Amino acid sequence: MTDPRIKKMARVLVNYSLELGKESKVVINSSEAAHPLIKEVYREAIARGSFPEVRALLPGLEEILLKEGSDEQLEYVSPVTMLMAREYDAFLNIGAPFNTRSLSNIPPEKMRQVQRSRNEIMQIIMERASRGEFSWCGTQFPTPAAAQEGNMSLDEYSDFVFAACLLNEEEPIAAWQKIHENHEKYIQHLEQCRELHFKSEDTDLKLSIEGRRWENCSGKNNFPDGEVFSAPIENSVEGHIRFSFPGIYMGREIEDINLTFARGRVEKATAKKGEDLLQAILDTDDGSRYVGEVAMGTNYGIKHFTRNMLFDEKIGGTIHLALGNGYPQTGSQNKSAIHWDLLCDMRSGGEILADGELIYRDGDFLF
Repeated sequence: MTDPRIKKMARVLVNYSLELGKESKVVINSSEAAHPLIKEVYREAIARGSFPEVRALLPGLEEILLKEGSDEQLEYVSPVTMLMAREYDAFLNIGAPFNTRSLSNIPPEKMRQVQRSRNEIMQIIMERASRGEFSWCGTQFPTPAAAQEGNMSLDEYSDFVFAACLLNEEEPIAAWQKIHENHEKYIQHLEQCRELHFKSEDTDLKLSIEGRRWENCSGKNNFPDGEVFSAPIENSVEGHIRFSFPGIYMGREIEDINLTFARGRVEKATAKKGEDLLQAILDTDDGSRYVGEVAMGTNYGIKHFTRNMLFDEKIGGTIHLALGNGYPQTGSQNKSAIHWDLLCDMRSGGEILADGELIYRDGDFLF
């Protein structure tokens, strides 16, 4: 018997996150491990009169490509994927890993090569989404591998995922709409600000957000959700920041990342573990050393670091920066093949000043 929370999750994803309608063309992308959720999303999309198409990958295929593929194969862009980006109405990605460490031994330069090849697809999707022509959402289905990453049993992890998605609520869509209303209070204040100053242990960073727009994240593009984000003026980021949680990139972990910025660009980068991968990521392209997103996590129901940024960047009391591509709807001008979120804990001694005024302390807004 299907867990009723899975059926409820499918209804929220189809009707609220993606807002599918009659004749909407949607791709459901995942692995076969997520088949219970795939089936319920497919059922719900059919009931809406949409045209769902499922792409369920087998485990190990990406590893084979990265280990055994030629340069031409690594850089190949599927015309099927390009068709989806240009002509489909919606895209749902359901994370459901069989092995979160399958790419641990892939050389960084190969990861960079594949990421660069996907840049055109990313730009098309972001531009169409910013014009309201395309909806997308990323979510997670509980698997043993994901549970292990979060140091939980599968039952514990399933409860964690469904609770973070507010699926224990009688009316989860209404609950996410309430969160949207609360976020608007933060955004109304932040959009009056010109400069943000982040201060915490080993962090002293300033950036300009003047004229940039703030986005309200309440279960649309990410599920679960819980953040407000914008983009800094590209050349305005100055100072240094230590990311208190590991950076996760294509399943690989980089520990104790310290970045120093000058005129918006990362000029110095160190890590205690995985520094070779860190340097390779920063050298992806011209935009990968600039910040494309600045955000505050607001989901205080997510308390534990799980090595999955879908959840971790939402932790209430944290901030994150994304190196690389910015979202056009914020006004960002930065273009890159990467969009890599890095997380900093502000819950003990962290402060944010806006135009010199203290607006955030120890993980909470003061307004």
